[in-house]
Amino acid sequence: VQLQASGGGFVQAGGSLRLSCAVSGIIFSIDDVEWYRQAAGKERESVAVIASGGDANYADSVKGRFTISLDNAKNTAYLQMNSLKPDDTAVYYCKADGRTTGWGHYPYTARGRGTQVTVSS
Repeated sequence: VQLQASGGGFVQAGGSLRLSCAVSGIIFSIDDVEWYRQAAGKERESVAVIASGGDANYADSVKGRFTISLDNAKNTAYLQMNSLKPDDTAVYYCKADGRTTGWGHYPYTARGRGTQVTVSS
């Protein structure tokens, strides 16, 4: 199972970006997806998590500004980021948990390279 995050870039404060997290391979299911970020010199922070049923949770720092979604048909999760602030500058990563195809439906956890988000003031 492979995972590819994309959509980062450079944006001014108040702007928006949409990150994508594409999961590929022998996937039977995606049970949940987490977006997390790590800024230079800071600890990793969980930003948002969504379960396959659609239940989502957000860090207090992004509530009301970020929206996580999951398109099961495309095996892709998204993070819509609005009203971006300089404090949102970080490398954003996604992680997916689910089950593989085939007998046994073994669980997997997939992580990919991050995508850089830079917000200027």
